[in-house]
Amino acid sequence: MRKLFYLLIMIAFVVAFYNQRQEKPNVIIAVIAVVIFMFGMMKLSSKIESKNKENDEQ
Repeated sequence: MRKLFYLLIMIAFVVAFYNQRQEKPNVIIAVIAVVIFMFGMMKLSSKIESKNKENDEQ
């Protein structure tokens, strides 16, 4: 599943930068690419444990 998110993030990253290289970049495509990128990063970072785990349990 993690590999899928890595792939999704990389595709969104490439699409966002390719879109900006055009003469008239499409804002909708840029926004969608950023949302997909952020969603993928959120899913990947949710697997990381909090360093304050002991404080959260109390």
